[in-house]
This record gives sequence, C-alpha cells and structure tokens, in this order.
Amino acid sequence: MAGSSRKGAEVSENEQRTEGSGGAHTAPVHEVVALLPGSPHLSRPPRTDRVVFGVSAVLALAFVLWGSLATETLKRLSGSMLEGLMHNAGWAFVLAASGFVVFALWLAVSRYGRIPLGAEDEKPEFRTVSWVAMMFSAGMGIGLMFYGVNEPLAHFTDPPPGTDPADAAAAMRTAMSTTLFHWTLHPWAIYAVVGLAIAYSTFRRGRRQLISSVFKPLIGSRYANGWGGRIIDILAIFATLFGSATSLGLGALQIGSGFTELGWMGQVGTGLLVAIIAVLSVAFIASAVSGVAKGIQWLSNINMVLAVVLALFVFVGGPTVLILDLLPTSLGGYLRDLPQLAGRTEAASGEDVAGWLSSWTVFYWAWWISWTPFVGMFIARISRGRTIRQFIGGVILVPSTVSLVWFAVFGGTAMRFQELGRLGDEKTPEGQLFGVLREFPLATAAAVLVMVLVGIFFVSGADAASVVMGTLSQSGSIEPHRMVVIFWGVVTGAVAAVMLLVGGGGGDALSGLQQITILAAAPFTLVMIGLCAALLRDLRRDPLIVRGERAEAAIETAVIAGHEQYAGDFALHIGPGNDEDGEDGEDGTDRGSGTGGGAGTAGGGTPGPAGSSTPDTAPHRPGGPPEKPADGT
Repeated sequence: MAGSSRKGAEVSENEQRTEGSGGAHTAPVHEVVALLPGSPHLSRPPRTDRVVFGVSAVLALAFVLWGSLATETLKRLSGSMLEGLMHNAGWAFVLAASGFVVFALWLAVSRYGRIPLGAEDEKPEFRTVSWVAMMFSAGMGIGLMFYGVNEPLAHFTDPPPGTDPADAAAAMRTAMSTTLFHWTLHPWAIYAVVGLAIAYSTFRRGRRQLISSVFKPLIGSRYANGWGGRIIDILAIFATLFGSATSLGLGALQIGSGFTELGWMGQVGTGLLVAIIAVLSVAFIASAVSGVAKGIQWLSNINMVLAVVLALFVFVGGPTVLILDLLPTSLGGYLRDLPQLAGRTEAASGEDVAGWLSSWTVFYWAWWISWTPFVGMFIARISRGRTIRQFIGGVILVPSTVSLVWFAVFGGTAMRFQELGRLGDEKTPEGQLFGVLREFPLATAAAVLVMVLVGIFFVSGADAASVVMGTLSQSGSIEPHRMVVIFWGVVTGAVAAVMLLVGGGGGDALSGLQQITILAAAPFTLVMIGLCAALLRDLRRDPLIVRGERAEAAIETAVIAGHEQYAGDFALHIGPGNDEDGEDGEDGTDRGSGTGGGAGTAGGGTPGPAGSSTPDTAPHRPGGPPEKPADGT
C-alpha cells in the first residue's frame, strides 16, 4: 500500500479486484480520509492567545475604570452616540434581522438541511430536552422573567404609534403581536445564524471554535488566523462580557425587588445588590468549571421544571380561558402583522414611530446582535451531531413556541388584571411580575420561586458566557482551562457590581452600560452578514453535497447515453468509474472515478465498469475535482 498525506486529508491507494466484462482485473482504488470532526487540534491542550486575551482584559478593565471615575461623561457620550446610531442606521438593523430569518428558514428547507454538524453517522451529544433547555436558559432566561409581564402590559396601556386599537380586546391583540415580534422568530434566527456557522465550521470542517475561523472561505487562513481574525474575536469577547454583565445586573435588581416584595428589606441598597452578585458569581463559577455537561445541563434542566411549575401556577390560578384564547389569537395576529412590523422604519412612519422604534424594535435587534457571540457560540457548542434542519428547527421554532406560551400566560394575566384595576402602582420592569403574583394565593411562595428562577437563569447564563469567553481566549478550545474560565467569571461579576455601584444601586448605570454594549456590538451586524456568505460558500463545497451533485450528473449522463445508443433498451448499473484515465485532483479525490457511473446494456450485453469505452457501457461524463476550500479542508 502506498500512502501520501495532504493538508486536511490522508490519501492512500489500495489494490482492489473488480469484475468486468473481460473477467477479473486489478484497478487502483483511491481512499481519501477527510480530517473533519475530531481533528487533532481540537483535542490538544488549550493554548491561551495572549493577544486576544490580553487586549480584551485591558479594554474591559479600562472601561470599568472609566465608568467608575467619569460616569457622567460616559453617559453623555454613549447616549449621543446611540441616538445617532438609531437615527442613521436603524433601517440596517430592521433589514438585517428580517434577512437572517429568511436565510435561516431557507437553509432548513433546502438541500443543505440534511448536512450533519459533525460526522455523517454521529449522534447528538445531548438529549433533545436538555439541548432545548440549555439554549433557552442561555438565550432568553432573564429577559423572559423581566419582560414576560412588562412588555405586553406596556403595549397594552400605551399602544405602538399608528395602531390605534378600538377596544381592550384589540389592544391585547396588538400588544401580543408586537411582543411576539420582538421575542420569537427574529431573535432566534439571529442566534441561529451565528450558532450554525460556528457549529458547521467546528464540527464539520474541523476548524477551531472561533468566530474568526468561519471567515476562512472568504478571507483565507492567513487573515483569519492573523490580526483580522484576532480583532473579530476581541470584539466578540468585548460584546459578550458587557452584554452578559448588563443582563446579570438586571437580574440582581429583580432579585432585590423580590426581597422588598417579601418584606425582607425596606429599600434595596447597593450593598445588598453587590452581595447578591457576589453569591451568584461564586455559584456560576463553580458551575462553569464543572463543565458544560455537568453544570449548565443540570441547572438548565432544573430551571425548565421550575419555569413550567410557575407557568402552570399562573395559568391555573389566572384567567385560564383568556390565556387559551390568546394562544391562537396572538399567533394569528403576529403572522398577519409580521410584514408590517418587519418593514416599519423611521422614513415611512414619522417621528413618533421613530422614537418608539429606538426604544423597542431597533433596540431589541441591536441587543440580540450584541448577544450573538455568546449565545451563538454556546448553542454551537451543545449542537454537535444534529443536522442543519434539526438545528434550525430546534433553535428557532421550539423557543419561539415556548415564548408564545410564556407571554400568553404572564402577559395575558397582567393585561386582564390591569383591565380589572387589580394591579398596583408598580412601574419598574423587575417589580411588575411580583405585582401580578401578589393577586394570587401562595403569593409568597410564588415570589420565592421567581427569585430562585432568576438566580438559576443568572448562574446558567453567566456560566455559559464565561465558558465562551474562555474558548475565544484560548484559540477556540472546546474545553478552556479552568483558570481562564474563572477569570472571565470574576470579571463578569465585577463589571455588573461596579456598574451598580456607579449608579448608586439604580438602573441608570446599567442603562448606560447597555448603550455601550449596543454600540460595541453594532459592527457585528456586518460580521453576521459575512458569516452568512462564508457559511453558504462552505455548504456548497460540503462532501455530502458534492457527492450528490456528482452522482446525479453521472446517472443523468448514463441514462442519456443509454437512450442514444440503445433506444431505451438498457439496464442501469451503479459502479466505480474507470480509473485508467483518471488522475488525482487537488483535493485528493480521483477525477475519473466520481461517485458512481451508469452501465447500460441492450439485449444480452454485459455491463462493464462505468466510464469504459466498450460499446455496451454508457460512457462516464468527465468531471473535474470539487472546488478546493480556501483553508484546504
């Protein structure tokens, strides 16, 4: 046996005896072993990228120092920059978000949907229930607790400009369709684009689990592995750190509001909020260093059970019939209004709608995009072994369905209580959920359950974020070193705590940080468009797709030749091509063999090797090698 090696593949020749019309003969069979999942660099010990890690750490600490020493300057600058971004580039967020939805759904129903994220016989790493629970906890856990009551209630009491509902029922439908627009297909499609690109690049192409690695088909290995790629990964860490810190700080505020609701504290101060963050930081760091399979999976499964218990409690004790009515009504209203909601911009709707968009739709799209490095990489990490169709269906449709049910239960209950005048004067987002639960029996137990849920969402979200930042810091290692994970966990907690201290325990500092997060993550809109182009280029060269195209071409050629030579009186056989005239292509595959050839026989003709020039055999159409990927894989 003769052997040779190439970058990304191992090529060898075996002698194999085949049967043809002239009896047994020897023909070389070229074996190509593609080093896809499980490539050597994926299993080697993690190595810290000093440039990515060092620059990211310095930028994060410098920003915290700036926020501590010059808070007002930071607020004014970030506010003016955000206003300019919303005014001049709001249309880009609206158009890009809808484009990601179309792109993701098209991939799911196209021929690319059957491509696995790993080896073709590989099984999923996690059970489906755990998989859905983990990505849901990481993607929207704290957000749903915050806005499950607040957003439907806000749109119900103050309808979006231009809607003008005629009565309370119409106001409910408008509020629910608007809320679902912000929390279902669009945000999860944004996550799916990044997660799918990283999962395919890592588990199918055998590249490092880095956002920069996805760009190799577009910019080549030299730039993706150089400064260009490092800048992309630094931006990803920066966005992940501040995006997660903002949400974690809001989670601490909600837990603090729970202390007030239960009468354990009069007014929540900065000291208590910092203590909450410190305790939960210890918890999520312990979870993170235990590994994804042990930590996040265990917490996410518990959280799913507790969330179901809370939702059932509100569903049974609240306006059950209204909630059931809202499910189909909200879905129908959302689908009916989707084109209008997705196409609403400042240019077409005037200043009133422009202000509303900057506070809601454009803000949400920018916020989701700021979370894509974190959530996308985490979803990719837990999705190995699933097909693209399964991935998109799970990432988009399942969480969207859960969001529909969640907002119908909590938003519907809040709107009905508001209509009946049963809600108090609680106006803060973190306190409105407790205001609704106050109207139920066992309100104290329900409030404690909410605090536990928020705490676990806090832990699982920060857990996943610290693992992702460790992965980005260590050249894409799937299992980053514990000390790196601990470092980013501590920094995440410190950022949230420091910003709470800057705001004196209020939400102003976190709002300022949220503005900076959006500004820092805005370039990721362009990065995500590039990810789509790179992913599509990779998919067109996927071995499964290339084999299918060659097989279809070979069969089509054989059938045409059979009809031309034998007037349709022939039998089609699938077999290896003729290697006598073939030569190795650039990628190690044989130009003459292809996937299979057709053999046509008429009457008593004997089938021969596909591609041979014997009269009773359909000729094999010659074809060149598949395109060689930019990175050689």
